[in-house]
Amino acid sequence: MMSLCRNLAVLLLFLIASPLPHSHLFTHATSTKAPATRPRIIFLTGIGSEGDDDDDDGDGDYDYGKPTVHTQVVKSVQNPLVHQAPKLCHYDFCLENQAPCDQISAKTGCLCPGVSGGDQPPHSPRIQGLVPITRGGDRGKIEIRWCAPSSVVTGYKVMIEGGEVLEFEDVSRRGLVRSMEVGTNVCVEAVNSAGHSIPSDFSCMRYEHPESSDHNLLAGIIGGGVTLLLVLIIAAVILWKHQMRQKAKRDSANGLGNPSYSTEGTL
Repeated sequence: MMSLCRNLAVLLLFLIASPLPHSHLFTHATSTKAPATRPRIIFLTGIGSEGDDDDDDGDGDYDYGKPTVHTQVVKSVQNPLVHQAPKLCHYDFCLENQAPCDQISAKTGCLCPGVSGGDQPPHSPRIQGLVPITRGGDRGKIEIRWCAPSSVVTGYKVMIEGGEVLEFEDVSRRGLVRSMEVGTNVCVEAVNSAGHSIPSDFSCMRYEHPESSDHNLLAGIIGGGVTLLLVLIIAAVILWKHQMRQKAKRDSANGLGNPSYSTEGTL
């Protein structure tokens, strides 16, 4: 009985003095945060060769199939996100013979301005001017210039007051029309499969014949000549009056110095 009690006491002391085999697991489990930013990377350096001196078993046989394992902790790097501004397409609504903006966007990946779809009537184009042609074979005609709207367009119509209507392609931004009287109203209309644009103040313009540069030059020459002539006339009149005044003074001085003139005057 005494021997049994002694053995139990020795066993109890041994268990108290020895560390628990799973204490490190318990400590690891109670940690609040795992090192997520320090992942472990395992490198395999390769398989041993016949010249290696490693003998794990001590029996003189080398284990050629066991790779050597090395571990290394690498810090993870977080790259900040870079927000790039959207790239707009180089599209000029007033430039003629341009590819549609959707085709430019498909090729380059740029962003087109807000454009209404083909299932909606187009917005009104903006008319730039009515310019008369003064040279060449089209002399006497009038060139109409306009800018495309932010819509899908399949063509344009130029409507002249009086009933004349001319049609142009979707890539056109100008057109020639006949000569017209001053004050004639001209409108440009955009067209697609859903309808046409509504006339507005910026899609219509009245024709006002600008004065030719030759006429302006001629008017300037005539005005300058008339002004110079008036200046010469005024200068001549002033000089004539000055000479007449000087002559009157000389005549008066000559009359007062002549005695016969004074005697005759007293008789």
